[in-house]
Amino acid sequence: MPEDGRGRHETPNERADRRWTELLQEVRVAQTGAQILFGFLLSVVFTPRFATLDPFDRDLYVVTVVLGALATGALIAPVAYHRLLAGRRLKAELVDATSRVVTLGVVLLALTVGSALLLLLHLAVGLLPACLIVAAVMLWFAVWWLLLPWLLRHNGRRRHR
Repeated sequence: MPEDGRGRHETPNERADRRWTELLQEVRVAQTGAQILFGFLLSVVFTPRFATLDPFDRDLYVVTVVLGALATGALIAPVAYHRLLAGRRLKAELVDATSRVVTLGVVLLALTVGSALLLLLHLAVGLLPACLIVAAVMLWFAVWWLLLPWLLRHNGRRRHR
């Protein structure tokens, strides 16, 4: 059996199966959060306070809901991909494609959280403080969700040379 460079001895099919299982576990976590947030966002329009929002806040709400819908759709996409491709001997391609769409879904989820936070904080503390707080939160997401994994990947590649 070939080795994939990380000490695993698995066939390409075994590797694709393992990666698919890992991807599904990751999606379960992100998908649940996205669906809860999206459900909450949908209910906001039916509250009495919504009618009093100014145009900026209404537009921001629309952007937030659309981002939430896109994030939810991207994070549910692996189900559709699997249904359309199951049994066609395309597991490696399925894993690669769904990995990309899940990454997009996570980015859209971060943008949804940032947009929702901006909407809430704009109403609570004003636009400038809200923008500063949201910028800090988005930076926090970028560090933990992008920068640190990139650094681990980069350092791992250097060690395996």
